[in-house]
Amino acid sequence: MPSSPSGRRTAAALLTASLLVLLTACGGGTGGWGTGDGRPAKKKITVLAAASLTDVFQAAGARYERTHPGTDVTFSFAGSQVLAAQVSQGAPADVLATANTETMDRVRDDTAEPVVFARNRLVIVTREGNPEDIDALEDLADPGLKVVLAAPEVPVGDYSEQVLRRQDLRVKPVSRETDVRAVLSKVELGEADAGLVYQTDAATSPDTVDAVTVPDARNEIATYPVAGLKSSEHAEAAGEFVEWLTGPKAQRILREAGFQKP
Repeated sequence: MPSSPSGRRTAAALLTASLLVLLTACGGGTGGWGTGDGRPAKKKITVLAAASLTDVFQAAGARYERTHPGTDVTFSFAGSQVLAAQVSQGAPADVLATANTETMDRVRDDTAEPVVFARNRLVIVTREGNPEDIDALEDLADPGLKVVLAAPEVPVGDYSEQVLRRQDLRVKPVSRETDVRAVLSKVELGEADAGLVYQTDAATSPDTVDAVTVPDARNEIATYPVAGLKSSEHAEAAGEFVEWLTGPKAQRILREAGFQKP
């Protein structure tokens, strides 16, 4: 017997309700349908960045999230050599930013094409007030002075060695640190009289350390490349962040922190 019009309307209503339940269930996940309330799921990227970028990247990341409301940026800071090792071991991340090109080159097979986004210079950092009256690189060779340097495999340590070697200076550090922030900390805590750090790191602690300028002719320029990782699960978002770093808004933040143009 043919179904009645009311029966057909009831069946259609039940089918529509079933479809709505199915679509709502699909939309509640994070696999690209959305958040369940009509908003798209957020893109999350992890950036591995050199320790000397700690302060400026935190500021840049906050600005990036405000201007890219669909993206969350998480940072992991360490010595560039540590970060490169993490990439080689398959650490889950999306972007790598190092403090020299040599370290980036070691993981060339794991990254997209790197782009230089900033440069930096070294300064001598002393305890507040410069009680040892240090005013030149030659003073670091004084055997009575407690000098701390980064390890030679760390970019800032390598730059430091190049600067000292060029001046034929023999400096015996009391310790070799794993990143530039550890060098700065040793001087801040009074465990060393002086050290070599980037000028941007010295600028983060103006109340606890003094900075002694190293003339450009005797200095070394630090180069900062950044690249997306081929293993990234968020390659498009990673690429957008890398591109943004070379744009005017990010470059303004970097300049204000003391970094030079790329």
